[in-house]
Amino acid sequence: MLLFLDVDGTLLPFGAAQSYPSYEARFALPTAAGEHPLVDRVDPALGARLTALGCELVWATTWMDDANVCLAPWLGLPPLPLVDWPDEDELPAPLHWKTRPLVAWADGRAFVWVDDEITAADRDWVAAHHPAPALLHQVDHRYGLTERDFVVVEEWLGARRAGR
Repeated sequence: MLLFLDVDGTLLPFGAAQSYPSYEARFALPTAAGEHPLVDRVDPALGARLTALGCELVWATTWMDDANVCLAPWLGLPPLPLVDWPDEDELPAPLHWKTRPLVAWADGRAFVWVDDEITAADRDWVAAHHPAPALLHQVDHRYGLTERDFVVVEEWLGARRAGR
């Protein structure tokens, strides 16, 4: 099972009227991570939580290889495969520009996609064009991945593994 992982708004919260915790005081930022001033907002414990899901983790972010250089070490993850986005103009709304490339990358395999920009249009398009089960889960960009998000993903994965 694949898990497509966005960064901005998913691992890296932004846009709330609150201040964000900095994990840098408790964990040493890898040198490369220090080049991105907001990486210290990413909870390093998310790496273990993501690994525990038992999915093949794949970066689905515009960070491209910076995700492996800066975030993977911070999260305790090995370098992950990353979706190579096509060099074409964005498609007209309401479909997200990542939707078609992620379905192509999945190549018929079941997947989870966590992102802060997923809409009903993306869910409907995937349901109509992807032969395997897929969970497109929208994360609240103000908080990033939370316990509630992990519960949704874990329940969906459990149901798939149980054959439901």
